[in-house]
Amino acid sequence: MNLYDLFVKPYENYSAGQIMLEATGTVFGILSVYFSIKKNIWVYPTGIISTLIYVYILFNFGLLGDCMINVYYTAMSIYGWVLWSKNSNDNIHVEVSWATKKERIFAAALFFLSLALVTLIYYYKPYIDNHFSMDGTHLGLYHLDWANWLDVITTSIFLVGMWFMAKQRIDNWIFWIIGDFICMPMMIFKELGITSVQYLVFTIMAILGYLNWKKSLKEKNIQ
Repeated sequence: MNLYDLFVKPYENYSAGQIMLEATGTVFGILSVYFSIKKNIWVYPTGIISTLIYVYILFNFGLLGDCMINVYYTAMSIYGWVLWSKNSNDNIHVEVSWATKKERIFAAALFFLSLALVTLIYYYKPYIDNHFSMDGTHLGLYHLDWANWLDVITTSIFLVGMWFMAKQRIDNWIFWIIGDFICMPMMIFKELGITSVQYLVFTIMAILGYLNWKKSLKEKNIQ
């Protein structure tokens, strides 16, 4: 696949407004990750703008798992915003740490619960696509392609990552790195070229975020 097939051809039938919407969601998504790396509370307002845009985009492209995760992101961003505000000394920055054993057990349960829930939603996808009518509808998972199955997995990965981030745990970056990397080929397959580049940037930024948060905790322990 050349650059034309990735960045031009998929958008030939798009309106200027649709292209601008995806680009805007990408910009605010990158800003959100940047503020997260800096442990800056602005990660949440910028993230909310991006996630609301992608709820609309992903629903239209049939990626129900990622659509759901962005609905969850919006709700969790409000929760995280409140939590970070309470734990911040200057109302902007927060201290970070590794997750406890109890939190990791909860995260594992959250991951598998999400897998089951998103798979169930895909099971009922023919019913949803048929405007919530059972006329001529056949329920099941027969309609899923490999990108949909990746969507199920990445949704669960991101759910855990978002929860860890709201708790200010360094572990969140591990889940972002894995999930963002997986999303790149999925978005290319769905002909969302701009968004695939966003996930490439996200992967790089998540690695930087992981290193930065680890360094921050190390410096705190030395003091």
